[in-house]
Amino acid sequence: MDVAATVDQQSQQDVPFYEPVGNECELFEHAFRQHLPFLLKGPTGCGKTRFVSHMAARLGRPLYTVSCHDDLTAADLTGRYLLQGGETRWVDGPLTRAVREGGICYLDEVVEARKDVTVVLHPLTDDRRLLPLERTGELLEAPDDFMLVVSYNPGYQHILKSLKPSTRQRFVAMSFDFPPPAVERDIVAAESGLPAQQCAALINLAARLRAMKGQDLEEGVSTRLLIYCATLMVNGVSATQAAQATLVEPLSDDADVQEGLMEAIRATFGED
Repeated sequence: MDVAATVDQQSQQDVPFYEPVGNECELFEHAFRQHLPFLLKGPTGCGKTRFVSHMAARLGRPLYTVSCHDDLTAADLTGRYLLQGGETRWVDGPLTRAVREGGICYLDEVVEARKDVTVVLHPLTDDRRLLPLERTGELLEAPDDFMLVVSYNPGYQHILKSLKPSTRQRFVAMSFDFPPPAVERDIVAAESGLPAQQCAALINLAARLRAMKGQDLEEGVSTRLLIYCATLMVNGVSATQAAQATLVEPLSDDADVQEGLMEAIRATFGED
């Protein structure tokens, strides 16, 4: 298949770490049990994907994750005929497999996909819960254990890439953001093994760098990047070098902006 999809089948005893910041876990469970599709909105690296992975394992359902892109078509999700062993055979796409198995299909950054994708999703996001496969003549009815989850980053929306109101109103929706400082500190410490006191300094630095969003930076420092930084630090890389590699270089190529970021880093950690 052309689409890059990951499949996780973790047991409830092997639940990926996730630190709740509100009632998001309970809301997701209610949506799952009432057969409602779920929409996550939030900036890059704030924990949307980890949250879905956590909830899939918690509910004991296989998770099909698709990273959407400009070339993603409806056929990539539903399936197509392929030549295998000298004969043409139908091969299910990740959405179809999730429907057949009763799994969770997660479309990350759904607004990046082509417009025909939303057409396929519509019958699955109302009381019909159907997936028509025109090429095979099948009409699949989603089982109770199937759930459709999509996400996007509103900060990157523009006129050519947005989710239509008619599509958004088919979902239970929740906004995600970076966790509160104390929660983010605990997340970074748990994921990296860096002592909480050093993680607190990183969180304070992140707040200063995020304040630059919309001025010098297009996007704020993600929790994911903070974990990367802490992971380097706990493995012997100096704080300044780790921060430069994870909090400066990925965020900007502009020399002046990078120097501004480095000033904040040196003010936090001092000179190496």
